[in-house]
Amino acid sequence: MTDQELQRLVEKISQESFGVPFQHRATFNARLRTTGGRYRLTGHNIEINPKMLTEHDLATLVGVIKHELCHYHLHLAGQSGQHQTAAFKTLLQRVGGLRYAPAPVKAKPRVRQWQLYVCTSCHQQYYRARRIDVSKMVCGRCHGRLQWRKTVIATTRPATTRR
Repeated sequence: MTDQELQRLVEKISQESFGVPFQHRATFNARLRTTGGRYRLTGHNIEINPKMLTEHDLATLVGVIKHELCHYHLHLAGQSGQHQTAAFKTLLQRVGGLRYAPAPVKAKPRVRQWQLYVCTSCHQQYYRARRIDVSKMVCGRCHGRLQWRKTVIATTRPATTRR
């Protein structure tokens, strides 16, 4: 779904559910992470998390749009569009919007490369995200020289071991 299709859908839902036209912009915003949508008070625009469509169904997207339209119409009517007000709760229940957006699916942990360095004296292991200059760095335990061993691929930093 494109931003133009979202705009038409929001205009249609506003007219059918609220009886008032939506006269501002509705767009997808991929930077939204933990929320389903956002109503911008300054420009009266609505931003929707695209994950509400890709990870959930169209009914969820419509519920989030109705939620944001409740903020929109209450604000333009001069009322408080905050979640805890009775006007917001009754309007949301009347139009059948979602009170809470479903939680987005957790992203898989990012796989990273870790550099393994070992002290030549005490065999202390060090895992670093970046390569280091072994001619300038020494072991923090015994001040021995460090030696690069290998690159380890893991999602979290591997545990360091002492020998």
